[in-house]
This record gives sequence, C-alpha cells and structure tokens, in this order.
Amino acid sequence: MPTPRRRLASTCVGTVTAGLLASGAALAAPDEEAPKGSDIAMGAYLDYGPSGVARIPYLSNWLGGKEIRVGHTYLPGDRWAGIEGNVGFLADWAAWRREDDDRMFVLNVPMQERNEERVSDRQVAQLIRAGAQGDYDPHFKRLAERLVGLGVPDTVIVLGWEMNGTTYTHRCGPDPENWKRYWKRAVAAMRSVPGQKFTFDFAPNRGTDAIGWTKCYPGDDVVDIIGMDSYDQGPGTDFDEQISQPYGLQQHVDFAKAHGKEISYPEWGLFRRGDNPEYVRRMLKWIEQHKPLYHTITDYCPHGVWQCKQNPQSSKVFKEALTPQKPGPVTPTPVVPTPVVPTPVIPTPVVPTPVVPTPQVPTPQIPTPQVPTPQAPSVPPVVPPVVPPVDVPAEPSAEPSVEAPVSPSPEVPVVEPSPAVPSPAAPSPVAPSLAAPSPLTPVATPEPVEPTTPKPPVNNTQWCVPLNFGEWLSKLVGNQAVCVKLDWRKGWLWPF
Repeated sequence: MPTPRRRLASTCVGTVTAGLLASGAALAAPDEEAPKGSDIAMGAYLDYGPSGVARIPYLSNWLGGKEIRVGHTYLPGDRWAGIEGNVGFLADWAAWRREDDDRMFVLNVPMQERNEERVSDRQVAQLIRAGAQGDYDPHFKRLAERLVGLGVPDTVIVLGWEMNGTTYTHRCGPDPENWKRYWKRAVAAMRSVPGQKFTFDFAPNRGTDAIGWTKCYPGDDVVDIIGMDSYDQGPGTDFDEQISQPYGLQQHVDFAKAHGKEISYPEWGLFRRGDNPEYVRRMLKWIEQHKPLYHTITDYCPHGVWQCKQNPQSSKVFKEALTPQKPGPVTPTPVVPTPVVPTPVIPTPVVPTPVVPTPQVPTPQIPTPQVPTPQAPSVPPVVPPVVPPVDVPAEPSAEPSVEAPVSPSPEVPVVEPSPAVPSPAAPSPVAPSLAAPSPLTPVATPEPVEPTTPKPPVNNTQWCVPLNFGEWLSKLVGNQAVCVKLDWRKGWLWPF
C-alpha cells in the first residue's frame, strides 16, 4: 500500500483498495488505439462498506455496461474482533456475491492487530513467533466460520498482503522463517472449518522493498494464487523497468509459472508520477497478455481513474480500453428481388428404339429324289409248236448214216423266250418332278452301263436275235435278245 489513507484507523476499517480487474481488456501499444476488454475478471476498490457495494453498478455504467465481476474490500486491522469478521459490512458484500455465481469476492485479511501503528521490528518479531506457535489460530478459525455462515465459503483471502514492505505489523522482514510458519498455521486453521472452499492469495509489493518477497513464500501447499500489488512508483523510472527490475513484474510471472500457480493483481493504480496515461495503457496491456485470474484498480485519489478527477488523461485511456465495443446502427441492406426468368422446359425428344426383327432363316427342305423303278414290258410267253416225234430207224452198219436234210415245216417254229427278261415299261407321260439338288448335297453321276450281248454257246441249237429298244430304254433295261431254239437232229437244217 503506497499510502495510509487507504486504511481505516483504530475502530474503522482502513480505507482499503478493492481493484477493478479489467476483465481481459485487449491492450494496445502506446501508439495504437486501445483494444476492448476480454473475459478476465475485473473490479475496483470503491469503498470498504455498503457504499462500495452501491457504487459498483455506477462504475459499470461509466464503462458502457462493462460487467464488474470482482468485489474487493478489507477487514479492519486495529483489533482482533475486526480480523475475525465481526463487522456489519461483511454481510453486504456476501449478499452481492451470492446474487451471481460468476462473481468473485476478494477480502484482504490482516495477520496482526494494530496493523498500521508502526510497530517496531523487535515487537513484530515477537508477534510473528507467537503466531508461529499457534497463539492466533482461534482468530482465523472464527473468521472462516463467519464467512461460511454468510454463504461465501469460496472467498479469495489475500492474507498478510505486502509482507515484503515496511508499513504493516504483519510484515515478514523481522523474522522470515517464523513468518512462513505463522502463515501455514493461519491457513490450516481456516481450512479446518467444515464447508470452506477458500482460495489463498500471496500478494507482495512489486520490487525488492524491505526484503525480496520470494524469501517470504510459505510454500505451494498453502498458496493458491501468487499476486502482486503494483503502483506507478519506484523502484523503476518507467514501465519497462517495472517489468525487468529484481522481483518485478516479469519475475512475478516466471515464479508463479514455475510453481504452477495462477497470478493476480489485487492492487494497482497511479501514484508518484501523477496522471500518467502511459502507465495505465501499459499496465492494461500487460494484464491482457498474461491473463491473471483477476485484477482490481484502487479507485480513489491519487490512484484512481473514476472517482478521482485529477487524472483525466489516465481516466480516458482506462475507459476506452474497458468499455465494450458496441456495434453501430445496422443499416438494412435493400433487398433487390432477383427477377425470376422462367427456364423454358424443353421436352426431351423420345426417340423410339427401332425394333430390328430377327431374320428367320428358313431351313431348306431337301426333297428325297424319287427314282422310278423301271417296269419291264410284259411279253406274252411264246408257246413252242408241238412237233410230232420222228422215228429214226436204227442204222444197219457201223458207218454213220447221213440223214437227209429235212425241209422246214411250214408250221411256225417255237421261239423260246430268254429267261426272265422284263419288258421295258413305257415311260409315264408325266415325268417325275425331280427336286433341284441342294448345293450342299452331292449329286451322284450314274456310270454308263455297257450293254452286254449274250453270246450263244458254241454248237448251241438256240439262235438269238438282239433287240434294239433305243438308247434311252436300253440304258434302263439293258440289251435284250429273242432266241429261237432249233433242233438239227430232227431234220432242221441251218439255213446257211
């Protein structure tokens, strides 16, 4: 804390800072327009009691409707009764927190009474050793019971803040080792209360101050958040040095990352350098870059930007950065109806599929040739004439007698027909229809039949006369002859 004016002396709660954690304002470079806020939880310390609660919606309106998600106040550190939460305004903050599950209640808790009375280092060392031995455990247990009873068991407890400085009786420098033991006992006492869900925030001053704050770190088991209070003052002449100095902003981020903890900025604001918009712009940009769990600006003079009118330039930067961007008026785009051009429906011509008949190849009928069977001409049988027997007298001597030639009888000699010679049949006046031979069927060519003329045997009594029927009939019936048998021994003489 840069000034005692933020503390409430004796019976009042010190004028404490509940910062406005600019919920993720997207921050711009110095020569750029500041981007608008993000979703980082933001708030402001506006007053410790009911008036602080009442001012939250007005701050939200000033920021163009920005949601204020963090309510921040302090318990008085003058007596143990106040540290135990036996104050009426605590119920007002609890009621505000319960209205919305997305809200966060941050409560700074002193570790010693007479916390702003400039107690000497020797006395502080004695108080630290008493706390390490457990003498003050009941006070912290009663505070936990009070918060659970008010329905805010998930309160963020900023315990013994700025312990690396010289201002408060709960400072760490006079006895760092026992101070860490004392922190552990206070956390253990509050966690012993049934129903609690507290989150403990270890928040030193930026820079070395009286002692390097890492020497006061009590351990990962009793710390949930590693915070830092960072006002526009030394050490460091500008914001770059505030980042790079020993125990500065960069070391804070690196230390928290090494220990697996989230970071926070419970207090930040203007101070020694007056109205400094560059500091406000750079601090908001740093917050947006490193995404703390929350941050709150101390909003009273000389630190503030809303309730303090002596910092107009810084106030403008803060407001522009955190006011949500609102869309401009929407100019409706005239709807020009697209003319509907009817698409002509062109019927698809139906082309009939030609039916190609399957050609029927007739099977040729090959007629069987009818060869007529030749009918032999019927020849009436020739009946031989009856020749009376002739008595031949016995020859008287051995010499053969020569018969006298016998004149032929006037009777018709008997002509014996040749055996079984068929008469050729007269051809039918209608010639048989011969089918044309198939080109695939060979036509047998009849071989010529050589006419055979029967030759009578030698010394035969039969005389044959050949018959000529013509060339065509002769081929069918063959050569025929009519034979006459002559018996020379009965007086017939060969006419030649």
